[in-house]
Amino acid sequence: MPVERLSASAGPGEVAAALRRDGCAIVENLVAREVMERVERELAPWLAVTPTSDDFGGHLTRRTGGLVARSATCRELLMHPLVLGTVKDVLGHATSFQLHLTQVIAIEPGEKCQAVHRDQWAFDFFPFPDDYEVQCNTIWAMTDFTAENGGTRLMPGSHRYEDRLQFQEADTEPAEMPAGSVLLYTGKLYHGGGANRSGAVRRGINLTYAVSWLRQEENQYLSVPFEVARELPEPLLKLMGYARGAYALGYVDDLRDPLDALRGNQRSTDFGDLASARAQLRKRA
Repeated sequence: MPVERLSASAGPGEVAAALRRDGCAIVENLVAREVMERVERELAPWLAVTPTSDDFGGHLTRRTGGLVARSATCRELLMHPLVLGTVKDVLGHATSFQLHLTQVIAIEPGEKCQAVHRDQWAFDFFPFPDDYEVQCNTIWAMTDFTAENGGTRLMPGSHRYEDRLQFQEADTEPAEMPAGSVLLYTGKLYHGGGANRSGAVRRGINLTYAVSWLRQEENQYLSVPFEVARELPEPLLKLMGYARGAYALGYVDDLRDPLDALRGNQRSTDFGDLASARAQLRKRA
């Protein structure tokens, strides 16, 4: 099954519908190629010194994280209206969602195909209900993605498959797209990094979101120094986790809101947005 391709004029509802149907979709040329070049310039010092990964991550693959602290342009990508609107739609069964991880994935020539997997397996392989998505993820093409250079391999429709299945590269489709495009997919979709049979490095910006009652894969509070976090806009801080998730999760000491704690305010509040939590319970019922 081919990967659904949408234009940059698509709305969040259209993208979310494709994700519900196929588990993945590509929005082509959502930002200009120059935006990706700017990210590369901002991250150049860290990209140059990032070590390669492991058996799962790839011995010829480098994963550079901490993008909120290191790249102003990546902050813009995180907050892109089409992406956030889609995530809100796909994860709307939860009271709230938050940033899960940020990383540039650089697949070097000679790298083999990554093991096909589901991203939600990071949560201790917990068997989430078939109809409950816990993640909505993006991979922005920092360079062109092709079948030859390690473009992400996907299995459209596999978000409906049984859990813990094993697949090979031949079972997948490549997410081919020009730089500035974005691949969106759910945490249940079977996928993996492609083998790089070209002579150039393939770079993608992996920005993922998850329901707020689950632990983040990348610890944003340590990845982003306090002195940097205090200067960031409130909507981004809340997305990073400086907000209570669901109801009562994430408060500080005497029921302080995380934003109050970050900014040194002493105001005590309450456990959280009980009204929203109750509304979600009624919706599910």
